[in-house]
Amino acid sequence: MTESTGLHGVIPPVPTIVDADGRLDAAGMGRLIDHLIASGVDGLLILGSGGEFCHMTPEQRHKVAEFSVGHIAGRVPVLLGISSTSTEEVIRYGRQADALGVDTVLVLNPYYARLTDEAIYRHYARVVENIATPVMLYNFPDLTGQSLSIPLISRLATTLPQIIGIKDTVDNASHVREIIRQVRPLRPDFAVFSGYDEYMLDNLILGGNGGIPATANFAPHIACGLYRAWRDKEYETLFRLQRKISRLSAVYQLETPFFGIVKEAIRQSGVDISTYAMPPVSQPSAENVARLSAILQSVAD
Repeated sequence: MTESTGLHGVIPPVPTIVDADGRLDAAGMGRLIDHLIASGVDGLLILGSGGEFCHMTPEQRHKVAEFSVGHIAGRVPVLLGISSTSTEEVIRYGRQADALGVDTVLVLNPYYARLTDEAIYRHYARVVENIATPVMLYNFPDLTGQSLSIPLISRLATTLPQIIGIKDTVDNASHVREIIRQVRPLRPDFAVFSGYDEYMLDNLILGGNGGIPATANFAPHIACGLYRAWRDKEYETLFRLQRKISRLSAVYQLETPFFGIVKEAIRQSGVDISTYAMPPVSQPSAENVARLSAILQSVAD
């Protein structure tokens, strides 16, 4: 594992806490941020997929970013999602990130239209040419409809040094394995994070840097405990917590998308927040809230 980028361990993709009208609930957002930092996370991702950036106006995104970065106030590293289908809009969000002084920005490949590797490369190249903040690639083919290929990741990592790593949200461990096997020899400091929670341990075993798991928002003691157990070679604890992470992954199957159910899980964990999601997503059903409670109870000590 390499930590030369300063990014490692558990970095939750923080939900954006909003009221019934979809407006930022700054008090609730602040409570969640404070809770996560106190729980020992290694950084925070603002406006990732779980932060519902896809359902926000540019003005809403800027307000969430500005509040969150100000509230975090340098206590942990900040990743800020700046993804869009438009290269120029990504650049505008990136310049806002520059002004806010975040540590890294997270950038999906443009989605909806399928692009060649060359077009995706040009997208990232134009972004890094026009912003100052380090960039982390974000690969989430289940939502974008297109995976970043290993040759493309290698080319980006070796020709654009401002790109410092990747969040790889792919539902197997082999893609991370191949990134580490093929890209790391060419770029030893390239950070590799898993997006799916239950693959964080595989990521670490293979030589990656950690995970960006949504379960860390409502069970940080489990996600952060797993990383610490790995670091400290406490293998019985590691195996026990991995089994819990695997059971918690069932939360994501309760609602599509999972935005509201994750907020409900946070509320059930004891953090006083609103569980509203951005329109058009509705709140979880009573049946799924009950199923969630049973899942959370199954991992309680």
